[in-house]
Amino acid sequence: MTHVKPRRRPNASRALVLVVASSTLLAGCGLLPGEDGRKTVTLWLMRGSASPEFVERFTEDFEKQHDDIDLDVRVQEWTGIGAKVKKALKDDSGDGPDVIEVGNTQVAQYVDEGGLYDLTLESARDLGMDDWLPGLAEPGRFDNAQYGIPWYAANRVVIYHKDLFADAGIKSPPRTRAQWLEATEKLNTGGRQGIYLAGQDWYTLSGFVWDEGGDLAKETRGTWKGTLHAPAALRGMEFYRQLQALGQGPRDADEEHPAQTGVFAKGDVAQIIAVPGAARAIEEKNPELKGKLGYFPIPGKTAGKPGAVFTGGSDLVVPERSDDHKGAVALIEALAGKKWQTDLARTMNYVPNKAKLAPAVAGDEGSAAMAVGAANGRATPNSPRWAGVEAKNPIKGYMTKVLNGGDPATEARRASGRITDALSVAGP
Repeated sequence: MTHVKPRRRPNASRALVLVVASSTLLAGCGLLPGEDGRKTVTLWLMRGSASPEFVERFTEDFEKQHDDIDLDVRVQEWTGIGAKVKKALKDDSGDGPDVIEVGNTQVAQYVDEGGLYDLTLESARDLGMDDWLPGLAEPGRFDNAQYGIPWYAANRVVIYHKDLFADAGIKSPPRTRAQWLEATEKLNTGGRQGIYLAGQDWYTLSGFVWDEGGDLAKETRGTWKGTLHAPAALRGMEFYRQLQALGQGPRDADEEHPAQTGVFAKGDVAQIIAVPGAARAIEEKNPELKGKLGYFPIPGKTAGKPGAVFTGGSDLVVPERSDDHKGAVALIEALAGKKWQTDLARTMNYVPNKAKLAPAVAGDEGSAAMAVGAANGRATPNSPRWAGVEAKNPIKGYMTKVLNGGDPATEARRASGRITDALSVAGP
């Protein structure tokens, strides 16, 4: 365990304690020894989600605003976090965390296994749930109850090489799919790739499917079924096929094999689809590209609406067994509120949890493009068994077969069947 040395605030009779723990320790909750009436509220944050400086600023302000609470922040590792959270949710000792940061698509799994506190009332009354980004809010909702409170979002944008766009006579980024295909075709000449798009980038495909009104899977009367074979989903795959052909991305691999940032860094690729932070990796590999990278939201079917994107990020949840739900809700209200949403977004280049807070990142080109897309963001199907789909991921194999000339309808129906099996209660 790493301890940050306590320090005293001016005119304060106690120390601010900020604890950063490894993933092997559980946080304590309860009355602090020697401090009658004061309680500790424990927060689990994932490593890398917030800088130490942000945590320190937030902790000091929160304790100042709540003089009966000491905040104990413990940083957890992503590796093995699922099993650790499940253990904490079943802990009856009263020594578990009061608020936990979880991946937005993980909420349904934790709710299904039991142990999360229903935050529906607080969401409607105090937290402004009607304004939340859908890609964070929807996966935090299960059986019409809100368990996960949106904290921050991140999603893909188009990162482009400004010089190659200028050489092709493209003065401004495309705003529609048709314009995007036209521009990419112009860029795909003279040994240059109009876009590097790996054949198995299924997160990007998901956005195209959603744009068409389709989905990867749907629930009907409690039963989940794969829907890649539906006409709307097939239209999304057809657009992916057209775009992917305007470059030399491998048909049988995803965006990390090889890493698309390394391919882009060579200087002859005009565009990739990635989170804005990927630009740092590109510039590290090729410093000559500094100042030459731009960003724009993934175009939609019309100029008035950006393309749908997969929204990654985190929600905040409260264990049912927490012995201080009031303190936990007060902590979430602060973390999810305007002041600290703005601070977090600017500090970490995230998208705030509400579209109306997007101006907070207007000064950063990549984050601003991300925020535009986030307003039309989605998450993967909200089934507690979706992780089983991703484990074997029949979507990737389906994409490769179509890109290699397979019949889309036939291959989609096969992939839908595998998704249905994975989402079945009984399993395949």
